[in-house]
Amino acid sequence: MRRRSLLLGGLALLATGCAGGGYRGPERKLTIAAGERGGFYLAFAELLAAEIAKAEPALHCEAVVTEASVANVNQVRDGTVDLGMVLADVGQSAVRGQDPFPGPVPLRALGRVYENYLQVVVRADGPVRDLAGLAGRPVAIGSRFSGAAFLAQRMLVLSGIEVEPSTLLLDDAIAALRERRVDALIWSGGVPTPAITELDRETPIRLLALDRALPLLRSVHGPVYEQVRVPAGAYEGVGDVPTIGTANLLACSPALPDDVAAAVVRVLVGHAADLVPAEAVGAQFLDVRTLIGTGEVPLHPGAVRTYRELHG
Repeated sequence: MRRRSLLLGGLALLATGCAGGGYRGPERKLTIAAGERGGFYLAFAELLAAEIAKAEPALHCEAVVTEASVANVNQVRDGTVDLGMVLADVGQSAVRGQDPFPGPVPLRALGRVYENYLQVVVRADGPVRDLAGLAGRPVAIGSRFSGAAFLAQRMLVLSGIEVEPSTLLLDDAIAALRERRVDALIWSGGVPTPAITELDRETPIRLLALDRALPLLRSVHGPVYEQVRVPAGAYEGVGDVPTIGTANLLACSPALPDDVAAAVVRVLVGHAADLVPAEAVGAQFLDVRTLIGTGEVPLHPGAVRTYRELHG
């Protein structure tokens, strides 16, 4: 399935009532903390910024490069950005005040936007064949403030696997794997991730199955983790692989004005089919009816009212 067929049903009826915009506030800048270059966070955030700009010209929206989820929560909390792409497990820890956050973060959500896939990438000609095979080996677990590193550490600890970890940005991790300075890189993102596709063209890869790690994670952290599969052919020569899915949330501060929250929600609903990066495969972008499923991160009041208006 490609771009528009990825979204499940329900778009047509809602989109009819969402065209034309609804923001009537003063002109203002709206900043979205996204993620690293080469990943879906940034691709999605740039599409969202463009659609907001078209639907609501008074909102001057911009997506900015960051180290992703943990960094984005910190920036939303500190008021340096308005919106942030945040993995649901990181959001859950933020509102609970659990590690790596020193106390509860008053985080809110505008919607659950798409599914992230945890990808443990190794060289096809390398020595590692399964997750246990990472023990004692150098592994790039993700950038320091990323959701990938957050989940990687949880997974490895619960699986009883000790590695030699390095916190590298995606481009640096890819270079390290290509040059055999690490035996694996761990990444959380959409499928296929463009930067990993480029790696696969030069250095054939394998993805490790993570189905045995999922029950361990769910037993401790609950249903924030889901079973998903990387479809066969998402990367050349890589078959169907079970892995761990985590929802992505579009998060904000409670201080975000209600009318701004409402304007963004109308774009999420009414322009959903235009918010799917062209390279995406599989049903990883969620139906508009699931936008309200934000778990322990409560919806912003302006979002709640808007969803009620749109859904009845």
